[in-house]
Amino acid sequence: MASTPLPFARFEWMIAWRYLRARRADGGVSAMTWISLIGISLAVFALVATLAVREGLRSDIIQTMLGANAHAEIHYRRDFSAEIPVDHLIRDYDALVDRISALPEVTLASPLIRGQVMGSYRGRNVPVDVFGIGTQDLHNYPMIAASDGAIGDLANFEKGVAIGAMMARQLGVTVGDRIKLISPNGVKTPMGTSPRVNAYEVTYIFSSGQGFVDQSRLYLPLAEAQSFFNREGAVDQVDLRLTKPEQASEMVLPLLRNSGDRAYITTWQDRAGGMIQALKMQDNAIFIVLSILVLIAALNIVSGLIMLVKNKGRDIGILRTMGLSQGSILRVFFLCGASVGTAGTLVGVVLGVIFAANIDSVYGLVDWITGSGVRDLEASGFFFPSAVVTFGDVASAAGLSLALSWLITVFPARRAARMNPVEALRYE
Repeated sequence: MASTPLPFARFEWMIAWRYLRARRADGGVSAMTWISLIGISLAVFALVATLAVREGLRSDIIQTMLGANAHAEIHYRRDFSAEIPVDHLIRDYDALVDRISALPEVTLASPLIRGQVMGSYRGRNVPVDVFGIGTQDLHNYPMIAASDGAIGDLANFEKGVAIGAMMARQLGVTVGDRIKLISPNGVKTPMGTSPRVNAYEVTYIFSSGQGFVDQSRLYLPLAEAQSFFNREGAVDQVDLRLTKPEQASEMVLPLLRNSGDRAYITTWQDRAGGMIQALKMQDNAIFIVLSILVLIAALNIVSGLIMLVKNKGRDIGILRTMGLSQGSILRVFFLCGASVGTAGTLVGVVLGVIFAANIDSVYGLVDWITGSGVRDLEASGFFFPSAVVTFGDVASAAGLSLALSWLITVFPARRAARMNPVEALRYE
């Protein structure tokens, strides 16, 4: 008794390969095969490249947000229900910083004082968000300490203040000028609290790239901020920078265990929750639209395979009379369509990865072709993101393309398998 050949046997591959190579004059669909291959390749290329640019945009936005801000913040709750009311100030901040810094995921724990005052210079006034921080801690915020276009020297921070570039333009100040800070909660006297007015020299002007930071933020040495805001021996919060900012929410419980009963934690994800949700919705919309593009490209495989089945009707009849089963015929034509989809997917993935890896060269080429078009747009405030290729994005793009191209190939392959050999050879 003859043994039944295993599925996808060598002869099935040989027949499928012969059909794919056959020219139209010989009853094949070589031109249609190339069109299907190119269509799948371009669709997958577009999907991989777009996902890479999308991931690069997300990364750039997060890096910009976190370059001048803490990844997480430790605050203390007020407690007015106690016999002796307790305010929100952190007075044991040195011990708290030591405990938090011992965690391997924490790269920086910096005591901070926050306050809102009025900044004034020669009749010009702007609202100012004051950050009282230590000099060494400020050096750990790259968008501040290493900002492009910075003026002055951060080494002189202890002698004055550091302000944003937009605030400096609004006030009309530069390095060396002295600005006044006016706080309504100033000196306490028997007649009440009188405003406190101090003048500080501008020693450093930064440009973080974030409009709201450059427009309103001023950094003041911690000791001076404690005196100015009546916080002697205390701070308002402790700012943290983590080794993995994207996992900040997972660090909440370990931080709470080391921060005391009155502590509560806020992360950058809490502050930017709306933006993160908007980015996720945008990601889903982009993926759905490009998935439709891949589906349209995969339909070319179906049309080509239907033409192949029609042209190979006589061959199918002969193969069936020679003893090939319906399953073998189905697998032969499935291999024809699936091979085109697989090859197109691989080519598209390679092209997409190459494009993403050389995105700066692509921007440079566009700039050269358009005559400084990219630089002009950047000068006008347009943002050209980087591209970040992740395994998950490549796997999702490749998986989608393979699933669609393999799935839709089954239907014309089943049609070929169900063809009646007698009808196929009747007029031969």
